[in-house]
Amino acid sequence: MRIALNAVGEVGTRTGLVLLAERTLVALGIYGGGHLGSDRRAIRITALSGYDVFVTDDPNPSPLAAIAVEDGLSCVVATSVPAAIAERFATAGRTLLTGADVRGIATTLAAHEAAGLDGVIRVGAAWTVPGKALRRGVGVGFPDPVGARWGRAVEGGTEVPIGGTWAGAAVTVSGTIAGHPTERLVGVADQRDHLEALALAAGAIAVATSSYGPGAHVPADNAAAYLSAALGAGLGVAAYNA
Repeated sequence: MRIALNAVGEVGTRTGLVLLAERTLVALGIYGGGHLGSDRRAIRITALSGYDVFVTDDPNPSPLAAIAVEDGLSCVVATSVPAAIAERFATAGRTLLTGADVRGIATTLAAHEAAGLDGVIRVGAAWTVPGKALRRGVGVGFPDPVGARWGRAVEGGTEVPIGGTWAGAAVTVSGTIAGHPTERLVGVADQRDHLEALALAAGAIAVATSSYGPGAHVPADNAAAYLSAALGAGLGVAAYNA
């Protein structure tokens, strides 16, 4: 796989380091700023031609996504892009993966766990965001060192503000397997920048291996492929069955 990276911050730099550990990577083009050391597969580029996927940690990725699709690349970002730009990827036969972040990890874990049940009764996903910790709200249990926290309900799950350098995702799924009731708790916790980097890198690997079709997608659209890429990149998941 040939991946072009635009790293505007620490998450982008760490994404590049994660990708350099991927054995199927042929070349990593550094587009714009950032520096990844002396690995011969990481080269500075001024054009995107010759690459398959473009990935960036830019919090406003729309202009870069527009450049990527114009140059014939698929694209992976942590946030979102306007619908007008997203539609261009489908027309060009390229893939746009948005939401490759900690929330994306949580919702993908939820989709993956729900798919393993015969009948689903309840699915709950929660993820941390930088911010001041809440003193009340929706209780969520993350693996240590994040631990038990208060969150607030938002579209798609529970958002949990947390200060410091840690981040996490937690999922609770209940339902039946072969007619027997079961509940499964799954979670991850890691240093925030590293976890965000794993989320972006997993998206880039999954898109580069054609796990998503043309057009706009989120990680949960192919939960198995995204999580396989994340686990291969070093994501650690804790699980408990009740």
